[in-house]
Amino acid sequence: MNVAQLCQDLVSIRSENPPGDTSGVIEYIRGFTEALGIQTRITSNRDGRTNLVSAHTTNPLLLCGHVDVVPALKEGWSVDPYSGDIRDGFVWGRGATDMKGGCAAILSACREVVDSGEELPCDLAFVCDEETSGTFGIRHLLAEGLLSPCDCLIAEPTPALHPNIGQKGLMRIRFEFIGEPGHSSLYPLRGVSAIMEAYSLLERLKDIHSQDHDPGPELSAIIGESSRVLEEEVGLSDGEHVLRRVMFNPGRIEGGEKANIVAQSCTLELDIRLPWGCSISALKEDLVSSAPGAKISSGDSAGPSFTSPDTRVVQRTLHEIARVYGSSGSPIVSWAASDARFLRKAGFFVVEYGPGDISLLHAIDERVSIESLEGACDVFAGLIRSYMNE
Repeated sequence: MNVAQLCQDLVSIRSENPPGDTSGVIEYIRGFTEALGIQTRITSNRDGRTNLVSAHTTNPLLLCGHVDVVPALKEGWSVDPYSGDIRDGFVWGRGATDMKGGCAAILSACREVVDSGEELPCDLAFVCDEETSGTFGIRHLLAEGLLSPCDCLIAEPTPALHPNIGQKGLMRIRFEFIGEPGHSSLYPLRGVSAIMEAYSLLERLKDIHSQDHDPGPELSAIIGESSRVLEEEVGLSDGEHVLRRVMFNPGRIEGGEKANIVAQSCTLELDIRLPWGCSISALKEDLVSSAPGAKISSGDSAGPSFTSPDTRVVQRTLHEIARVYGSSGSPIVSWAASDARFLRKAGFFVVEYGPGDISLLHAIDERVSIESLEGACDVFAGLIRSYMNE
């Protein structure tokens, strides 16, 4: 079985999140690792949210991937999104890029090393729940003490020459505004509209978004390079603004009782991404002061994170990329969030690198090229061997 066929098998085992049941795909991976003689254990949470981790995590390198995927409707797809079809040089289906392709490349690289008679100097973690909060996945493994800080590669999709060494911060926050109802014919002279209070907060966020943040000298050059790469890969026209500014999305808003009543209540749920140089506490304080009287509840939050390009795992990943592709790579940072933020906070040195097309994340006709699967497998096998005898 080659890496494309392995990816096909993983894609065809459904693991949408929600609902989050990953038991089928984790059992498949356990069978694969057992056949290689790799000792693992499975941790189970409610509703089939399961993870697989090495039985004894004492090696200098951790290879990590998530096996949950976002849901997909069949409408609009060229293939059944859970078929794992192989055609035209691609494996097609939900999760092929994000990130069952990366999981397949990790497993194939481990098989290559084991089949050559060498002992693996790395541990494995395949987790659920990355697509929501990580509560039952990587955060569960960390809370239970099942992972020890070390060098770590997460096989999230990246450009072939550009491992990802950092990501913006994340803050999810909910505001409940209370207005003073009255007859609509007298507004705005009489009454306080909860909807307009929410609108005022969004106006403040637009002002906040307009400001660039200084990431400091170490990151400035990397952000410049990242902007160029992301503009090419995703078609962003303002890549540097995305990485240097607060980005926000009013993902859900609900309010008002009737068109001729000044709105008494309005709820606004925000997803905010913070650049380097922007403090979570300072931003939250600004938002709270801009929404006097609102009831505020916070969800997930994490500051921007970063692994120095001089660390061992980054340098060795770059070395293997140059070996496989015959061209020097360069590290980048990303606008998105992943399990890397939890691992870095716990003391891991984390780099993300893997097969796939980041423009197809969560998209219709998601797919991964066989060429990128094979290239990532080669990079991973070389990285694993670089940790032998340490």
